[in-house]
Amino acid sequence: MIKATTRYYEFEFQRPAVTSRNILARKAVYFLILYDTDNPKAVGIGECSLFPGLSMDDVDGFEKKLSKIVEQINIGKFNFKTSLYEWPSISFALETALKDLTNSGSKILFPSAFTRGEDSISINGLIWIGDKEELTRQIKNKLKEGFACLKLKIGTIDFDDEYEILSHIRNTYSRDDLEIRVDANGAFSPKEAPDILNLLAELEIHSIEQPIMPSQIEEMAVICEKSPIPVALDEELIGKYPVENKLQLLRIIKPQYIVLKPGILGGIKACEEWIRLAEKMNIGWWITSSLETNIGLNAIAQWTYTLNHSVYHGLSTGKLFKNNIDSPIALKGEKLYYFPYKKWDLSLFTSKSKGYA
Repeated sequence: MIKATTRYYEFEFQRPAVTSRNILARKAVYFLILYDTDNPKAVGIGECSLFPGLSMDDVDGFEKKLSKIVEQINIGKFNFKTSLYEWPSISFALETALKDLTNSGSKILFPSAFTRGEDSISINGLIWIGDKEELTRQIKNKLKEGFACLKLKIGTIDFDDEYEILSHIRNTYSRDDLEIRVDANGAFSPKEAPDILNLLAELEIHSIEQPIMPSQIEEMAVICEKSPIPVALDEELIGKYPVENKLQLLRIIKPQYIVLKPGILGGIKACEEWIRLAEKMNIGWWITSSLETNIGLNAIAQWTYTLNHSVYHGLSTGKLFKNNIDSPIALKGEKLYYFPYKKWDLSLFTSKSKGYA
């Protein structure tokens, strides 16, 4: 019989994570732990990937809902096929914890050449929000490390400064040598976006994520139709259920790309639904993590590899937190690897500490 419990822990960022919404020094994480009473040594662990200010279920009542699900599991009255679309981070945790448990708690959720250490995943180099000097420093470091694809947040400082930085990069590296993606996080208005996009087109930018705020569907459709560079939907995808609503959104907006975050969109199956719809409409896509610890990153990375989709994905490096969970995942250059000879340190889930870093 499957039983459940939870674990709460606070992780400290290597450096304050400056997002378009706030500055994060620490991240509170809830883990869902499943085990079978017939084989208590096999433990499945899933991460509730709550992104403050962005996740649909970053609301009052989250803890109560998670506790209720655990209670139902423990008395044998929870249906694991229950739709939890209003609670996407819990859905992701349940799905991956169950997958882990099914594989004897090995943390090998999707066996492949990746988990055998024979192959890797190419990822983009993420440039965190900062002032002009900080952005320049980060870019130099990423290029030195061997990244051939950079993703920069724009619309956070003076655009003239951002454009100057982008121009310098492009003048140094051609489109064939370096792919540049930008993410606006809805920073621009529908009125100013066209001029921004025209300027970015001069620099042969690969794509722009979410140029305007979500829920401006008609305006976004016009932008996607007329933009001189490809547009990718990101925040626009949050909360779109059931599949009919997903299909309607893609049919109206007709984006060139969609960005899929399993922890925020409700898990792996939910993202596979987006992929099926997108491919039928010739819409490109890639996978992105969203500030997960190595538990969540492990599940996302293993699944991403099985998709056999050779683009640059937006996965984390495994070094996001000072007190991250030691795992076999590590970065070499722009490649993310799983090294089987490295061991997981899962003492967090067996210790009796109160769960605070």
